[in-house]
Amino acid sequence: MANRLAIFDCDGTLVDSGANIYAALKVSIERNGLEVPSPEACRRIIGLSLVEAIATLLPELAAERRLGLAEDYKAAFMAMRSAGRIEEPLFDGVLDLLDALEDDGWLLAVATGKSDRGLKHCLDTHGIHARFVSLQTADRHPSKPHPSMVEQAIGDAGAVPGTTIVVGDTSFDMAMAVNARAAGIGAAWGYHDVSELIEAGAIGVAETPADVLTLIRSHVDG
Repeated sequence: MANRLAIFDCDGTLVDSGANIYAALKVSIERNGLEVPSPEACRRIIGLSLVEAIATLLPELAAERRLGLAEDYKAAFMAMRSAGRIEEPLFDGVLDLLDALEDDGWLLAVATGKSDRGLKHCLDTHGIHARFVSLQTADRHPSKPHPSMVEQAIGDAGAVPGTTIVVGDTSFDMAMAVNARAAGIGAAWGYHDVSELIEAGAIGVAETPADVLTLIRSHVDG
């Protein structure tokens, strides 16, 4: 029998990192002499891999400049981390949700646009790194909504698409779930609107982490 697997996005789902991402984007974009988009516009690209996020945010930029801006973003983020200015708090209720899923026999995984290093630092900070049987990042996969990260996590966990749930806060996460033939549950506390999550294929949208468990149980029982 296939294992049951719950795959979580990180930024906007497990942790609230929007302010950090905007701050690093602002520094790197200003360094390149460009106009900085609004915080709202920047929040909308969270979840995509870095180069794809920049291309979506600043479509007028040539490919070479996008790559340069991506490197500047990484440098700005690392400088912020070295200065102790990175705060990625867990959303209220996330730890209780992870506990409840494990008690119900679910394996846990992460699929994120973060780098391997960034994800490890984030999870280690909160002492939850070891809870996940599979960690998939932008370093080794195409950007969401490509299904590669979900497919690899399913393989790592000994699951199948029909026993896999993807929990995420963006339309990219929900489309990734659909593309992998898994079920997507939207996280309304994150960075995309509820209507966008539903339009992208979510089977339901949770207002809080506690609601995720209810939706998962309903989906499984159904």
